[in-house]
Amino acid sequence: MIWQLPARHNGKLQALMERISADAELIQLYKCANINAVDRSGMNDHGEVHIRIVANAALRILRLLVSGGIEPSVVINHGLGIDDAEVIVVLAACLHDIGMAVHREDHEQFSLILGYPKARQLLASIYEEPILTTVVSEVLHAVIAHQADVRAFTIEAGVVKVADALDMSQGRSRIPFEAGKINIHSVSALAVEAVNIEPGEKRPVRISIRLNNSAGIFQIDELLRRKLSTSLLSPYVEVVARIEGETEPRLFETYALEPEGSR
Repeated sequence: MIWQLPARHNGKLQALMERISADAELIQLYKCANINAVDRSGMNDHGEVHIRIVANAALRILRLLVSGGIEPSVVINHGLGIDDAEVIVVLAACLHDIGMAVHREDHEQFSLILGYPKARQLLASIYEEPILTTVVSEVLHAVIAHQADVRAFTIEAGVVKVADALDMSQGRSRIPFEAGKINIHSVSALAVEAVNIEPGEKRPVRISIRLNNSAGIFQIDELLRRKLSTSLLSPYVEVVARIEGETEPRLFETYALEPEGSR
């Protein structure tokens, strides 16, 4: 397992990724999680590919927020640095679904149980006490807060929550659906062609979603809106979906997700 993640000049993040890449236990947890999700439950991927997508998306979102003048919570509340915030979002992304190796139901809680010793192990040679415990606590908060209805207390947790929801292109919906079953969940999942994270026009982050038919709006409204509303990120993120192709009567060309409370 070789991670391709832009650490830039963040030595702590680079060290973390080297440890994750060499961690046989964590890699096997990803495989076990995916067997429970895909092979045994007939549901969507929650394994290593999902983890890579979420980690990269989370880092991209955090860096755009910082570029837009938004301070991470660990900087405001604990006096740590931007490099530490990057470590937190990436490690939380890497641990958020390992509880699937135990069971799909309540997997967020199982991710906490498995994630606490693993986080301390991975970070032990990067941080010393008391900062080690602070960083681990922030990571675990982001892990539990990736659940749609759990309110994030930190920018970092909100970043992971939204990044998780954005793994929706080419049938990779975070809304559980049974493979081969035709319903609004599966049809809408297949409607999402691509998701791009870029600098916004009015806000620091713009999420651009390309759809091949209007059923994809279900993905945006059912999950992304819910996760944004409990993420702290609503004021900083703009979401725009565009439908391409001529496969159906055109219900809309551009759909903008309004921030919570603006409707």
